[in-house]
Amino acid sequence: MDILTETQAEKYVRGVCFKTGPPGRVGLELEWLVHDRADRTRPVPAARLDAALTALESAGGLPHRSRITREPGGQIELSTGSAAALADCVRSAAVDLDALRDTLSRAGLELTGRGLDPDRDPARLLDHPRYRAMEQHFDGLGPWGRMMMRATASVQINLDSGEDTDGVTGYRRRWALAHRIGPVLVAAFANSPLWHGRPTGWRSTRQRVWANADPDRTRPPESAPDPRGSWARYALDAPLLCLRRTPPGSWAAPRGLTFRSWLRGDAAERPPTLDDLDYHLTTLFPPVRARGWLELRMVDAQDGDDWIVPAVLAATLLDDPAAAGAAWDATAPLCPDGGDQPSAEMWLRAARLGPADPEIGKAARICFAAAATALAGSGSNGEGDGDGRLRGTLAAFAERYTEQGRCPADDLLEGLDR
Repeated sequence: MDILTETQAEKYVRGVCFKTGPPGRVGLELEWLVHDRADRTRPVPAARLDAALTALESAGGLPHRSRITREPGGQIELSTGSAAALADCVRSAAVDLDALRDTLSRAGLELTGRGLDPDRDPARLLDHPRYRAMEQHFDGLGPWGRMMMRATASVQINLDSGEDTDGVTGYRRRWALAHRIGPVLVAAFANSPLWHGRPTGWRSTRQRVWANADPDRTRPPESAPDPRGSWARYALDAPLLCLRRTPPGSWAAPRGLTFRSWLRGDAAERPPTLDDLDYHLTTLFPPVRARGWLELRMVDAQDGDDWIVPAVLAATLLDDPAAAGAAWDATAPLCPDGGDQPSAEMWLRAARLGPADPEIGKAARICFAAAATALAGSGSNGEGDGDGRLRGTLAAFAERYTEQGRCPADDLLEGLDR
């Protein structure tokens, strides 16, 4: 087991987290809350959910082999493979999702697309040392971490980092653009205005929860011309969330110990290894995470099949050069002092107000229009749209919500009023 140095760690993070090449591949991770169909406030025991998933596996699993994993509060995550075309990724995810829904329905369960469970405060169902350590860490910072672990769900879009150039397809530009459209995605798809059945005052309470849970690992990294260096500093300066030990030892990390401090020997712990660094990277949760590709993690889970819309919007804005240029210009007012990335305050404005915020709403409308134009054209995404279903799905959502300065959270609030 080789001991890792600080220089080696920085070099490794810079290299492994931004793998470069022509962009185009797409993957999705769809998180869902799981409810009892007869009573949405009733807890769903782990054994009941396990039985349903075991039945699915015994029947041969999902048609397109998407991976199913469990989150600490009983949420289910469906993760697709990486597809060469957006339409192929959406199609395989939809087929596998239908199969999962059918299996759960036979068990009296249903998947609910909300960024935050509006009715329950679920218990932690997974008793793994990782989640025990996470809970202990977050409890020292306030109530937000438990909410994040147990009661939130999202749509995550995974896109290529990009090429090693300075152009629109280069990883530097794509990294900055992913952050620039972040508040637009938060606002347009905000779907978590309730907690314990009451309005929180936020359209995306989920985004507020994640921002507050542990800012050293959930805030965006600093804006910098070199995202590799910025991300390496962010990763090494983040406090340890878990420190894996031989059972039955606790995985709780010393309070405030960063990975950099651990490398420097500032703790009475064994020296860290490359495997420890790899694990540490999985405990960072900013809105955009570098994993060799870009993980866009800021979108609330969506009702029904509306998860398709953020996937189409984000992939098109990053992968179509004309749409990327329009999105870059549209999001300039969200970035202070002519910078490349939005301020922390802009992310919170998006979460609080949604597209009703004038600046964010205007940027969202331009971004939706640019994506629609790209899908209608002859670019890579347009060719992958086939019969225009992606474009039609995007347009229907924009007409119902974005063009009206609304988001799905508004439906939930109006339903509560009625």
